[in-house]
Amino acid sequence: MHDNESIVHMRAACELAARVLDYAGTLVKPSVTTDEIDKAVHKMIIDAGAYPSPLGYGGFPKSVCTSVNECMCHGIPDSRELQDGDIINIDVTVYLNGYHGDTSKTFLCGDVDEASKQLVKVTEECLLRAISTCKHGTSFKKIGRRISEHAERNGFGVVECFVGHGVGRVFHSEPIIYHQRNNRPGQMIEGQTFTIEPIISMGSIDCDMWDDGWTAVTTDGSLAAQFEHTILITRTGAEILTKC
Repeated sequence: MHDNESIVHMRAACELAARVLDYAGTLVKPSVTTDEIDKAVHKMIIDAGAYPSPLGYGGFPKSVCTSVNECMCHGIPDSRELQDGDIINIDVTVYLNGYHGDTSKTFLCGDVDEASKQLVKVTEECLLRAISTCKHGTSFKKIGRRISEHAERNGFGVVECFVGHGVGRVFHSEPIIYHQRNNRPGQMIEGQTFTIEPIISMGSIDCDMWDDGWTAVTTDGSLAAQFEHTILITRTGAEILTKC
């Protein structure tokens, strides 16, 4: 929950996160490594007087998450070069003046096939449709219903292994946001900030974890895409704090 002063700080952190993500997206092209993206993101965040929230969080070794193709989320930047036709989610969180701003987007690398483009397009639509349902007094379960309806209508599945979360002075907190159909109790309250970050898959919605303890991939190797915004609940709707 936030008062007027802390909302100002949240807006600043989220605005920076959005700018960093937008910049990171300009680096996505064939032959670029995710390590190079990580280094550029790290420098931009530090130069802005902030700190990259993922760095050191639970032992995470890098400043940004880069999830390519079948990687659902939490991919660790490395020396692999991006290939023509890849899709890549870049997940940026910054810590500025005591507040976290969290956002992600799936980018197209080079010449991407139409099926992959459709997956990315529908995933972003799922997020925006979910946000459109949000306002003071709305049940959290409406988020999962709206996402599931749109994903299934387009022949895709909603990954259930990962959730959205409250964000503010703490990186991850209540409320927990489920992206699939559910009957969880709870209603949105004016002044809350949380993320909605659906992962949509072309195939399996189940995940395998790599030995690094972070990288989650689809069990069948099918592509997955993700989009994420931090939002602020208001009396009449939801303000997207990480909109660029």
